[in-house]
Amino acid sequence: MPEILVVDDEANIRRMVGRLLETEGHRVREAAHGAAALAAVAEEEPDVVLLDLAMPEMDGLTALRSLREGRPDLPVVMMSGRATLADAVQATKLGAFHFIEKPLNPEAVLLTVRGALELRRARELSRALVAELGTGHDMVGSSEAMRRTRELIRRVAPTPARVLVTGESGTGKELVAAALHALSPRAAGPFVRVNSAAIPRDLVESEMFGHEKGAFTGATDRRRGRFELADGGTLFLDEVAELGAEAQAKLLRVLESGEFQRVGGQETIRVDVRVVAATNRDLEAEVAAGRFREDLYYRLNVIPIHLPPLRDRLSDLPELVAHFFGRLQSRHGLVPPSLRPDALDRLAAYGWPGNIRELANLCERLAILYPGRELGAAEVARVLPTAGERGAAGAGPAVAVAPALPATGEESLADALDAYERRLIEAALEAAGGNIAEAARRLRTDRPNLYRRMRRLGIDR
Repeated sequence: MPEILVVDDEANIRRMVGRLLETEGHRVREAAHGAAALAAVAEEEPDVVLLDLAMPEMDGLTALRSLREGRPDLPVVMMSGRATLADAVQATKLGAFHFIEKPLNPEAVLLTVRGALELRRARELSRALVAELGTGHDMVGSSEAMRRTRELIRRVAPTPARVLVTGESGTGKELVAAALHALSPRAAGPFVRVNSAAIPRDLVESEMFGHEKGAFTGATDRRRGRFELADGGTLFLDEVAELGAEAQAKLLRVLESGEFQRVGGQETIRVDVRVVAATNRDLEAEVAAGRFREDLYYRLNVIPIHLPPLRDRLSDLPELVAHFFGRLQSRHGLVPPSLRPDALDRLAAYGWPGNIRELANLCERLAILYPGRELGAAEVARVLPTAGERGAAGAGPAVAVAPALPATGEESLADALDAYERRLIEAALEAAGGNIAEAARRLRTDRPNLYRRMRRLGIDR
């Protein structure tokens, strides 16, 4: 249950706002002045603070300054009935999320709190993602390709330049984006990820730029878009090549001006966002084929970073395996196995169509099936897909082949086919790290058809 701290020297306003928020399912605490607010936050940090501007003992701006210094991720909403434009500007400069005027409008209060909670969740997800993926200094591998990548990240991160990260699915493009954010002056701001392939085309504009209440059927309240949530931080546009022509045009306008309007809104919103885009496609070929705008390509491709596939950096295999085993032990308590040299040779002989993501999945499989054991090539071969050998299949097949089903003679043909289709789809999803668009490509079908088959077979993404 979200907790809101209401800070105001007038008890009746605290009670009124408190009851309003409690009806929405929030837990409410109160403070009568700025000093009491700082003590309350130090005791237990709330999710959002509603802070009055004019109060005795310590005014709102002084309290806001202290809160921002000690709790930069805590959204603070300023309230005042006598505020001047200069007060509002000062509060914004100090990092206030929003400024609402008294007498308070209940709907405006609820909308503002809802937006502040969305920002809070986005910042928490950002911190969790950076912790999960690590920073550029934690990128595993001492191969020449990885040394060059780390050095380029260190040089580019402090600048405001846009970056286009390319590479096959599973090579770590999101890790690079998180590292660019973590090593930049924007590190204290939000890191917001958008999977372009996962957004229905008719909802792209709403997801990116937000919408006003009533803008379309189902828009029951105002919603801030990803650009707004990423203000002051980094927006990671994953699978950017999947955007349609209309979305590309709107994205280009925002990149050029830094301004946009919510769907159904009239207010022009200006944001300060660094955009990092990523794709596993050849964007130059997409431009030549007319599927991707050339002007947008040049806007995004200021600094290109290309990640090599795992098969081109096999010298990093021992370090990567040790890294994944160590992470499984520290986070999940799994006792990892140890690999003999012939086991590592067996891993190096595989084509790795799913790259680092596929290797991480395989390490988890080995740790679960063979905890604490010393493994050789035979044990590793049992958990590898039956196709995908380097040399025999080049870069690997379109999809890892599903294990063959035993013929029991007791199953109907329909049940046997469903079981095999289920295992084939699950193998493709695992190789693609759960990425539906990539799994569909490996299965040589389209996303809607794959979704339909997954629903019919009861497969959870």
